[in-house]
Amino acid sequence: MALRALILGAAAGGGLPQWNCNGANSAGFWGRGDRLSPATQSSLAVSVRDGEWVVLNASPDIRAQIMARPQLQPRDPAAHGLRDTPIAAVVLTNGDIDHIAGLLTLREKQRFDLWTTPVIADILRANPIFDALDPTCVARREIGLDAPFEPVPGLTLELFATPGKTPLFLEGAAGDAVQTDVEGEQTVGVRLSDGTREAFYVPGCARMTPALAARLRGAALAFFDGTVFHDDEMIRAGVGHKTGKRMGHMAMAGPDGSLAAFADLDVKRKIFVHMNNTNPVWRKDSAERAEVEAAGWEIAHDGLEVTP
Repeated sequence: MALRALILGAAAGGGLPQWNCNGANSAGFWGRGDRLSPATQSSLAVSVRDGEWVVLNASPDIRAQIMARPQLQPRDPAAHGLRDTPIAAVVLTNGDIDHIAGLLTLREKQRFDLWTTPVIADILRANPIFDALDPTCVARREIGLDAPFEPVPGLTLELFATPGKTPLFLEGAAGDAVQTDVEGEQTVGVRLSDGTREAFYVPGCARMTPALAARLRGAALAFFDGTVFHDDEMIRAGVGHKTGKRMGHMAMAGPDGSLAAFADLDVKRKIFVHMNNTNPVWRKDSAERAEVEAAGWEIAHDGLEVTP
C-alpha cells in the first residue's frame, strides 16, 4: 500500500474564475482576455489502496470534482450496489465555507466518517443545516491535535495547529479587530503517512512558526497555502480591500512569506495549493510564476496526482 495524493481543487474560495470577477485571471473566461485553465475550490483526496479514499475538505465544488475524477466515482453496482462511493471519510482542516459547504452535497444517505477537531465540530453543530447529514449514515468523529488516527486502514493522519483565524461568517462585528493568527483547533494542517512515506497538507497558514518549521523540515512532500503572491494583491488588483494577512494567509513573497520561510527547510517537493483567483502564479508566463519555480515550487492544478 502506497500513499497517493490527488488534487481535487487547487483554488481558494470562489475558484478560478470567480463567478463575479473581471480581474486579470478571471476576465478571460468571459471573453475579455487570455483564458487560463479553470480550477475548483481547495480539496485533496488521499489513498493507500484502490477504491478507498479520504477527502480533505469538502469543497462546494465536490460534485464537479467527483464527476471529473473516476477514482471517486461509484464503483461496479454488481459488487457495491446502486448507491456507492469510494469516499470512506472526510477530514476538515477548518470551518471555512470553501471547506465545509460540500458536505451538503454528500447528504444522500451515504455512509462515511466525518473527522474534525472539537472546535470545528462545534461550528457544524451550531448550524442546523448540517443536520442534513443523517447521523445513522455519517459518523461524526472528533479528534484532538497531535493524536494519530486511521480514517481507513493503513493510512495514518495527524492534525496539528497552524496559525489561522475564525471563519469569515463567524467574525461578526469584530471586523478588522479579528485575530488572524490564532494557534489552536480552528485551523489545522495534516500529516499523512502510509507507515513508510509521509506528506503534509497545510491549505491555510497565517505565518510560519518555529514549531511548524520544525515539523516540515526535511519532509518528502508538502502541500502549502498559496493564497496570494503579494500580501496586498487584492488591493493592487482593485478587486478587494483585504490583505492576505487579514484573511489569515501568509503571502508567497516578502521577507515573511512562504518562499523565504521554506528556503532552508529542505522540503524535497513543495506544491502550492489554495491559490486565490487574483494570484499571478496562475499565469505560466508571469514573473511571479518564474520566481516560485526557480525556488523549487510547483503550482497545483486540478487532477494532479502525486506520491511522496
